[in-house]
Amino acid sequence: MVLSFFGKKPLPAGSPAPRSRAAPGVVSGAAASASARAARSEPTNLEFTIAGGDLNRVLAQCAEKVHVEEGIDEMAPPAEEAAILYANGACDEARVVLEQALDVTTATEARFDLWVMLLDLLRLTGQRENFEALSLMFATEFERSPSAWQDLSVQDTRTGEPKVQTVNLSGHLGGQAAAQFAQLIQIGMRNGALRIDLSRLRGVDNAGAGLLLRAVRGLRRAKVKLALTGAADLANLLAGQLKPGVRDGQTLWLLLLEIMQYTEQQARFDDLAVDYAMTFEESPPSWEPPPLLTTSQSEGNVLDPTMGQVYLLEGEIVGPNTDVLRKIPRFASDRTKVEIDCSRLRRMDFVSAGTLFNIVSQLHTQGRLVVFKNVNSMVAALMQVMGLHQVARIELRN
Repeated sequence: MVLSFFGKKPLPAGSPAPRSRAAPGVVSGAAASASARAARSEPTNLEFTIAGGDLNRVLAQCAEKVHVEEGIDEMAPPAEEAAILYANGACDEARVVLEQALDVTTATEARFDLWVMLLDLLRLTGQRENFEALSLMFATEFERSPSAWQDLSVQDTRTGEPKVQTVNLSGHLGGQAAAQFAQLIQIGMRNGALRIDLSRLRGVDNAGAGLLLRAVRGLRRAKVKLALTGAADLANLLAGQLKPGVRDGQTLWLLLLEIMQYTEQQARFDDLAVDYAMTFEESPPSWEPPPLLTTSQSEGNVLDPTMGQVYLLEGEIVGPNTDVLRKIPRFASDRTKVEIDCSRLRRMDFVSAGTLFNIVSQLHTQGRLVVFKNVNSMVAALMQVMGLHQVARIELRN
């Protein structure tokens, strides 16, 4: 298994080779950082129950199966400390640690890592002016632009309206998702509103189309407010599977006509309706766009991360008994490659990271490859502190 973390960066000519990690020094005022180092060398009393409570033993079991990519180095102590401070919610303190480390660090690779963490921290805390000012310094030093500004801070103060829960569908949609769709319908009926994100779907067969079509029609008949994000994307995907005049895939045709009503493309809908009538010699559905959710409602969080082909972690994961982590083994049960999308994950605390380590190390010993995708550098650094990079692949967000 090849690890992907802070080690793969273009370095200027003449840069020093990756250094070996010196013995960690004492981090002033960082009790959590000391606990992290202790967790890698002796048993922990945190709730690491899945792997038996001994990080060292689990890592030893995995050691022979792990191939570390050349050039990947352990983090400097300031990076570890900043990661743990951020995990504990101490954003200002984490920023101070990173800035002070940049004042005294000279190695190019170490400086790059610290810069990436600092710029990500500014995105995560919504500090655009500081981000833009420091981006110029980064670009000057490394002769490349950092990732573009994106406000990743929590923005939930515009309205008192309750959020509507969101379900993400991804990968290939087939008949095996029947149980998940039954749950989806129950959630919509219970809450009176639901948002379904279709943008990650990469394929739909007749059985999967039937499930989605029945769910959308049923929720509309029940007067449930429904938003379909990515409806236009799925419409393009379905249109590529259909041939006017060929009496095949009628369910796909009906699903396409249904989801087109969640777009603003009425002219395209009308053309498709004519093609449907000529192909199947029956009347097509009428254009009846559903009532839309408000903007604030349709920004709700993902409800069930197990409903697609990629597991979803998002928001802030804190506490030792977080259900979203406990569901990972069930999601992974029939997969040899377990992809976990962290593009919406802002923060994870120290205890939750330990729980995640145990879950992932157990999957690793079962021969499953776990890949964390689109991880922000602050969370990725915490994952490395906890040793997750030794039992999984971590891919930083661009």
